[in-house]
Amino acid sequence: MERIEKLIDNLPPMDLMRSEKMTLVQLIIPVESAHRAISYLGELGILQFRDLNSERSPFQRTFVNQVKRCGEMSRKLRFFKDQISKAGLLSSVHPVVEPDLELEELEIQLAEHEHELIEMNSNSEKLRVTYNELLEFKLVLQKACGFLLPSSNHAVSEERELSENIYSNDDYVETASLLEQETRPADQSGLRFISGIICKSKALRFERMLFRATRGNMLFNQAPAGEEIMDPLSAEMVEKTVFVVHFSGEQARTKILKICEAFGANCYPVPDDISKQRQITREVSSHLSELETTLDAGIRHRNKALTSIGYHLTQWTSMVRREKAVYDTLNMLNFDVTKKCLVGEGWCPIFAKAQIQEALQRATFDSSSQVGIIFHVMDAVESPPTYFRTNHFTNAYQEIVDAYGVARYQEANPAVYTVVTFPFLFAVMFGDWGHGICLLLGALVLIAREGRLSTQKLGSFMEMLFGGRYVLLLMSLFSIYCGLIYNEFFSVPFHIFGGSAYKCRDVTCSDAKSAGLIKFRDPYPFGVDPSWRGSRSELPFLNSLKMKMSILLGVAQMNLGIVLSYFNARFFRSSLDIRYQFVPQMIFLNSLFGYLSLLIIIKWCTGSQADLYHVMIYMFLSPTDDLGENELFWGQRPLQIVLLLLALVAVPWMLFPKPFILKKLHSERFQGRNYGLLGSSEFDLDVEPDSARDHHEEFNFSEVFVHQMIHSIEFVLGAVSNTASYLRLWALSLAHSELSTVFYEKVLLLAWGYDNIIIRLIGLAVFAFATAFILLMMETLSAFLHALRLHWVEFQNKFYHGDGYKFKPFSFALITDDDD
Repeated sequence: MERIEKLIDNLPPMDLMRSEKMTLVQLIIPVESAHRAISYLGELGILQFRDLNSERSPFQRTFVNQVKRCGEMSRKLRFFKDQISKAGLLSSVHPVVEPDLELEELEIQLAEHEHELIEMNSNSEKLRVTYNELLEFKLVLQKACGFLLPSSNHAVSEERELSENIYSNDDYVETASLLEQETRPADQSGLRFISGIICKSKALRFERMLFRATRGNMLFNQAPAGEEIMDPLSAEMVEKTVFVVHFSGEQARTKILKICEAFGANCYPVPDDISKQRQITREVSSHLSELETTLDAGIRHRNKALTSIGYHLTQWTSMVRREKAVYDTLNMLNFDVTKKCLVGEGWCPIFAKAQIQEALQRATFDSSSQVGIIFHVMDAVESPPTYFRTNHFTNAYQEIVDAYGVARYQEANPAVYTVVTFPFLFAVMFGDWGHGICLLLGALVLIAREGRLSTQKLGSFMEMLFGGRYVLLLMSLFSIYCGLIYNEFFSVPFHIFGGSAYKCRDVTCSDAKSAGLIKFRDPYPFGVDPSWRGSRSELPFLNSLKMKMSILLGVAQMNLGIVLSYFNARFFRSSLDIRYQFVPQMIFLNSLFGYLSLLIIIKWCTGSQADLYHVMIYMFLSPTDDLGENELFWGQRPLQIVLLLLALVAVPWMLFPKPFILKKLHSERFQGRNYGLLGSSEFDLDVEPDSARDHHEEFNFSEVFVHQMIHSIEFVLGAVSNTASYLRLWALSLAHSELSTVFYEKVLLLAWGYDNIIIRLIGLAVFAFATAFILLMMETLSAFLHALRLHWVEFQNKFYHGDGYKFKPFSFALITDDDD
């Protein structure tokens, strides 16, 4: 046994098996070099700072003003980005790289650009309002004339004058609004009118309200404006309607004007005289053309300014984000008693200490500080963060594990085995080498475009798919492998590895599927014999094969989980967990389900007709009875009795010893005895990975005992339920195969039976749609989720605590848009 342990200890460490060794370090940084030192550490990205000011609010910290300034600059940059987007311009793909720019200089530049843009936007908005008013006035003049000419002989009204100096000196912005000009009646007893323009969607409700307000004593005429006008609020083009309301009396006029104001209708004065109308129309048209020229010039000037900003926007945004991240990190540091140095603490991997020291020395030199930065290692009380160095291939598998829970520091990492077991269990449920090839093509496309897609902003679904491209690659390869074993290509069997082992006994059975077939050669060399397809015994045979295979795979993976718990216990030097958890768990699981797996293999190898259901049931009900024809090997009955007794003994073995031993060790520790025993690797309480470690000072025996009892009951019941849970491999594989068969036989072959090209094309389209959306999308998602469940619950609960926390270093490369 000692030789085996020495052999295990001498094995080389496996990448990803254990998280990187971490150390707690302290930095004492002079104030003059603090900013540069933190910047260099951010570029390095391998130090996670601890917040030494967690009791303070964000507004009570030292560098709160600098953080506010960076936040204000981020707001301005977002404003620029929004303006560039609204103008339909694009930020430069190859931004201009400016020399090093100080934060104060950038702040001044951004303030100037913002003030300039706000002023241009304000002027442009005023010009646009004036332009819209003139355009509406022109449309009202054009359309209202048609309503006024026929009634000019019957209307008694006084000629109204339009002030000729409204638009003088080209001062369009500061002149009185056209909305403020009113119609002056000459005779209070005459018929008057109000003309204006309103949104087309409001015209009907506007007319009804006028009719009700005047009790029908009005004449309402309307006509489409003929042009779309920009709404100044929404900046969208809207259709409008010109209206003319004829009425009598001052009270009616007041009501109509209030209704116009409520509906957002703009009223414009229209003279009765045709010559006056034509003169005003010419003046308005002239002013419109001048305004349009001014607006175009303003837009060009604004776009030029935005384009100039766009060249530097990427660099400015990156700089502001970095500065804000630096000051946020500086706020996590404390001043020493002299107020001349900042003190910081953080976690870093042991391998990165030399790099961090080199970066700190460079910061001291570049800042021309007379005092160097002190860097030294500290003793840590709390558990360090968990850090795994992953690459493009292993990162997705590590994320699958971390979604369940981040590994405890230096705990065995399930991702090492998930790389193979996850795509393989998926393929057991999805096995079809035709569908596997389709998935492989999709994975290869994502991998081939990896460089281009990694720089683009993808949607949530595509981002998830791209992140799991290497998972999809292995899932497709294993699906092809399992599909070759099942001999299914879109549910169709092929004689890939030679001819079938069965043939007809004579010519009378040429069309037979099962009756009359005899075995005339060695078994089919790889996978399922094609002759099983379509036979009456196909379903019972495949069900038996896949069900037994599921049990074998499940027991093997659960044993792997228990073995990993042994390596965890050895690593943390916890002999209690080895003796009173690992050993009884291995005995219990393999006395029952390991024995069942052995019976399955023996039955396959010998071709026995024994009923394994009967064997396992009566192993518990009547273990001493003779097995009869269900006996698979000599000595099976006494072996079953021994295994049953071992399983019964393993339950109290898991439950009772460990809590009582922990109680004894705790009492001896506080009675001042047996210090040497406690300091040994056999009973070292400081490295106990379970509840005992948390109860050194306040040991509660009942709590420890209940915890151990829950753990034992969970394992005993879980051994049964988890084994049954692996039968989902059989169920989903059967469902996938049957669905493929239904779509092939009832859709494609049925349509192909018709001598009609249209029906055949329809059948082919339905088959392709069903294959793509049901078998390749829904079935892939279903098998993926079930494989996820088997790893998270059935596999990882045997050894994985998952109660650690991730290593999150301060790194400029990890800053995202959300950090603004």
